[in-house]
Amino acid sequence: MDYSKLVGLYEELEKTSARLKKIEAVANILKETKTEILPKVTLLLQGRVFPSWSEKEIGIASKMAAKIIAISTGFPEKDVSRLFRKKGDFGLVAEELTEKRKQRTLFKKHLTVDIVFENLQRLASIEGKGSQDRKFKLVSELMAAAKPKEAKYIIRTVIGDLRIGVAHGILRDAIARAFLSKEDTKAAVSAVEWAWFLMPDYGEIATIAKNKGIKGIRAVSLELGKPYHVLLAERSKGLEEAIEKFERPVFEYKYDGARVIIHKKGSEIWLFTRRLENITKQFPELVELARKHIEPDDCIVEGEIIAKNKKSGKPMPFQILSQRIKRKYNIEKMVKEIPIEVNLFDIVYLNGEVFFDKPMEFRRKILEESVKESKGKFQLAKQLRTKDIKKIKKFYQEALDASQEGLMVKNLDAKYQPGRRVGYWLKVKPVMENLDLVIIGATWGTGKRTGWFGSFMLGCRSGDDFLECGMIGTGIKEKSKEGVTFKKLTKLLKPHIENQKGNQVSIKPKIVVEVAYEEIQKSPNYGSGFALRFPRVICMRPDKGIDEVDSTKKIARLYKQQRGTRF
Repeated sequence: MDYSKLVGLYEELEKTSARLKKIEAVANILKETKTEILPKVTLLLQGRVFPSWSEKEIGIASKMAAKIIAISTGFPEKDVSRLFRKKGDFGLVAEELTEKRKQRTLFKKHLTVDIVFENLQRLASIEGKGSQDRKFKLVSELMAAAKPKEAKYIIRTVIGDLRIGVAHGILRDAIARAFLSKEDTKAAVSAVEWAWFLMPDYGEIATIAKNKGIKGIRAVSLELGKPYHVLLAERSKGLEEAIEKFERPVFEYKYDGARVIIHKKGSEIWLFTRRLENITKQFPELVELARKHIEPDDCIVEGEIIAKNKKSGKPMPFQILSQRIKRKYNIEKMVKEIPIEVNLFDIVYLNGEVFFDKPMEFRRKILEESVKESKGKFQLAKQLRTKDIKKIKKFYQEALDASQEGLMVKNLDAKYQPGRRVGYWLKVKPVMENLDLVIIGATWGTGKRTGWFGSFMLGCRSGDDFLECGMIGTGIKEKSKEGVTFKKLTKLLKPHIENQKGNQVSIKPKIVVEVAYEEIQKSPNYGSGFALRFPRVICMRPDKGIDEVDSTKKIARLYKQQRGTRF
């Protein structure tokens, strides 16, 4: 297939906001695509060249896009950056400068889907000294052979910003329409979605649907070594509400760590996060613990990794653990610096049998039979079975005193629903007090937010200064008759810009906003020493002056109160 044909579809999808038209357009090209390149086309429609769960990635950040465009078109990098500030989209910049390019190639290579896909996949294997320059050269070769529209989408794919509006639901429905049109529409869509929960790769799913129909789709199951979408918890307003929700509740610590899904096949171990990231290399000691303490040959168990202080053995906050999740080098050093503990709470697969249809009580029993515990290293999650509110409140306080987030409340009679928040699991956490903070910086937006600030740096008061405590973009609307909008904030903040560097601006403290958040974390990246986790704007506070902005001392106090001092 010519890449230009796929680009034509990209253009059509970008101009179309109607969901049904998008589904129809995607379904039509999937039907026309030959089986051997169907997985490639399906991935490219998502702006990817690897499945979402693959540890491989292209590895080129958007800030490098200007250099790539400059190399391939012959324009100075400063001109590329200037045009980007105007357009807010490196794809549009690549398109315009390719049209005007100073370096013309006499004999252009005809771009096909295979050529583009395979060249972009090769980027992931380029490592070592000078790797960035070699990556730039490889992309520049594609760009040199590309027509303006092709260059637009090549650069967008490279930086992970395709902008054609093909989300999960559209691709799901398009596969059902393309290959399962003889079936009941609702049943076909449901079958494709279920397959995606268990096999998060629409390339494989599209191929199965084309070759084997709905029977093949319904036969999709868990596969050891490949991640699946896990069951998620809903937030509850409080313990009383959570208790009333279930006839037979069970309470577990909600650990302040990272969900880990452990696959075991003989001596081989894979570790995945809830976001499908493969973290096997980052946690070699967990691999050894799983080999030693999980007794069945083939199984999949779920748990939570928490970080521990190497001297005191006390739990450490999630952001400490996140250093290990993101680390790709010096792994052995990190193992020594940040030891871990794993608390297991579920089993979904054992020796060929999937337990999604089994109740929670059954799964816990099988888990207990399958794991040989090592206290403080590899153990079962702490659990309480009762409806006695006094005992539950005591257990809740024990979790908080142990520097954990709160409690999970689970239904002992409930099945396991992958990929969904269905009310089988509830989480109960302390409600954090909102903060009044001032905006002290911003980043110019891209795409729909071009011309506006797209994210904002929050500041808290420290004497006469204001120190960073978080970046925010949530709770702000793109278009709204009510509430805070990006346009409104940009208009209010523009007169207070003090200086600008690239797309970053510093802003004189003037505009106060009320902010909600999930928790406060320690952070070496912000001047205050703290970072708000998942902050969101609640409202503007024009009634408050900057002398009323909450202080670093208050944030430190709330940090200590949320679960007790962690260190």
